[in-house]
Amino acid sequence: MAEAYKKAGVNIEAGYETVDRIRKHVGRTMRPEVIGGLGGFGGAIDLMKTGVKEPVLVSGTDGVGTKLMVAFATGKHDTVGIDAVAMCVNDIITQGAEPLYFLDYLACSALDPQKAEAIVKGIADGCVQAGCALVGGETAEMPGIYSQKDYDIAGFAVGVVEKSKRITGNRVRPGDRLIGLASSGIHSNGFSLVRKLVADAGLDYGDTYEPDPGKTIGDALLVPTRIYVRPVLSLLRSVTVHGLSHITGGGFYENVPRMYPEGLGAEIDCAALPKPAIFRWLQTLGSLDTDDMYHTFNMGIGMIIAVPAEEAQAALAALKESGETPYLIGKITENQGLKLVNTHES
Repeated sequence: MAEAYKKAGVNIEAGYETVDRIRKHVGRTMRPEVIGGLGGFGGAIDLMKTGVKEPVLVSGTDGVGTKLMVAFATGKHDTVGIDAVAMCVNDIITQGAEPLYFLDYLACSALDPQKAEAIVKGIADGCVQAGCALVGGETAEMPGIYSQKDYDIAGFAVGVVEKSKRITGNRVRPGDRLIGLASSGIHSNGFSLVRKLVADAGLDYGDTYEPDPGKTIGDALLVPTRIYVRPVLSLLRSVTVHGLSHITGGGFYENVPRMYPEGLGAEIDCAALPKPAIFRWLQTLGSLDTDDMYHTFNMGIGMIIAVPAEEAQAALAALKESGETPYLIGKITENQGLKLVNTHES
């Protein structure tokens, strides 16, 4: 069947097998708003079933970046799908939107059904964590563009929020307190630098990770991105939230200013941040200065929330009750720009 296409490098039968393998993973993610099932030309959602009176749809798209190259090198493919989901849903939750559905795009040279299943299992795991449905996607075989073992994974998420409750950052005001939610590690940003540091040090991803001898370097680097959807949605029901920032590429300097209006600023107390061993290890490995670290990495904080000062303690308590480890890390100021203090203690 389709022998000519197969000789050109595209195996249709492998595609059929992949779809059969991933059905059970997709099924774990379903929501009541989903119409139909896997296999159509598009996924459908019934917005009426969301119960939102004035729905605003919020969408986000992203990929995993060069973190994938660590997965290639280690042969571990069941967590990068979580990263793909996290990068999208963590973005749309900053507007208060509950993720409804996710679609993925998997491109490779030649489809390996077992590897594809591992990747999609990770995507389904991420969707379950975010409470959104995996309603479809695309697997593309492109021999000649990708080398034999390489692939790329990306996707997009769509969420919904009541128009009157959408978070835009316009309500952020001087004196608001900034609460940080702990990251699980590097997440999915800065890996071009990470890979260079590892290579320049003459290390291999299978080598022992010094801060935790029970892990390899690959294990430490492939810890998946945390998904903050459930704790943030829970927090929105209990306190006033003025702004949210997902700390991704560009670190603190690029992402924190995106959460407040022009003319305001933020002060971050670096001494109040957690100090994950992975960042100390990277900084030592590359002899990086503090400025480089905060321009590139999340430094242990994956999401920052701006709340009124009078509600800060209630917010901290609510987040702890949700199973989070929140940190009071700073405040919004009248002085324009981002200021990091106590950087020598971070």
